[in-house]
Amino acid sequence: MSTDGMKYDAAHIEVLDGREAVRKRPGMYVGSTGERGLYHLVLEVVDRAVSEVLAGRAGSVDVTLTSDGGVRVADDGAGGGGANAPDLEAQLTSLHVGSGPIGRRTAVIAPFSLGLFVANALSSRLTVEVRGEGTRWVKEYARGVEVEQPDTVGALTGGVGSATESGTVVSFWPDTEIFETTWCSFPVLAERFRQLAFLNRGLAISLTDERPADGPGRVLFQFPYGVRDFVAALDAETGAYPMADVFGFEREDERMAGTMEVALLWGYSRGARIRGFANSLATHEGGTHLDGFRDGVVAAVTAFAQERGLPAASDLGARADLIIESLTAVVSVKLDQPEYLGATRTLLGNTAVRVCVAEAVREHLGDWFAERPERGEKVIDRVVRASRRD
Repeated sequence: MSTDGMKYDAAHIEVLDGREAVRKRPGMYVGSTGERGLYHLVLEVVDRAVSEVLAGRAGSVDVTLTSDGGVRVADDGAGGGGANAPDLEAQLTSLHVGSGPIGRRTAVIAPFSLGLFVANALSSRLTVEVRGEGTRWVKEYARGVEVEQPDTVGALTGGVGSATESGTVVSFWPDTEIFETTWCSFPVLAERFRQLAFLNRGLAISLTDERPADGPGRVLFQFPYGVRDFVAALDAETGAYPMADVFGFEREDERMAGTMEVALLWGYSRGARIRGFANSLATHEGGTHLDGFRDGVVAAVTAFAQERGLPAASDLGARADLIIESLTAVVSVKLDQPEYLGATRTLLGNTAVRVCVAEAVREHLGDWFAERPERGEKVIDRVVRASRRD
């Protein structure tokens, strides 16, 4: 076959950078141009606000679905007025500034976590307002390009936005030229924010919907007991009565350079419901934190049976699946340097985490059994009955 007319050289290569690259191939940055990508866009902006709370610079996050199709994300941080403007402006205009290092005080909300730059590039319009220290700073962008106008910087006056107020507000309108739909589902976002509040005790995050004709709706999520509240909520979904109170603990372990928060209960429904999270991101494929959790639970139950001289003790090692059966649990780790296997960060790979979580679960659950031996005996009895049933 002749290759005449099919020459390919450097002249045919199209080099795209920054904003142009994001708009040309949006799926590479937010996953898709459908609903999945739309929610990812929202979470990129919420990510920044939640991280402000976790870093101790703010106390709450408010997300609003506006009547004109936009999304407004506000936090009550110190703001700093114009002092914080250069950093925020860099996040909006540079692809790599917004994707900073992940740490134990950083929530990974969006799977790719590429920051405000992507949200700016894929929005038909975006405005940012920073208030604090008696000043106000505002910028506006259209499809990632700054609208030609002088920075709005000045002293705050009385009324709304008075000198006593501080915080950052990012408002954006997803681009209809990019996304197949720009309609955000209130229930979908509410469930994700509820999960974030469970995983980050003390975080207050609200969602308001101004679009309904019969008036706005609003929900506020804040849970004082963290993942213990999460486990109780998961178990309530089964409609079964729990076998025991929710057991839980927290521990920091420098060997894995992070912290763990674990909660569990054995219920009466068949099938384990074990959820794993690493830096607030759901690890649907599992990972070393969940492997360590299972190791620790089996070890604690087996040790209890042996210490009590129960007849089933010698066979429990081969019944690990039955020990885990009917278990509802949440295992949340927050690491200085999480190692995710895969681009979507759904599988945790830090090797030290497995040993650390296993040891902690065995120790704390063993102490709980020692204090409440009737609970341990019920677990053993359930395992024995399940083995007979099968």
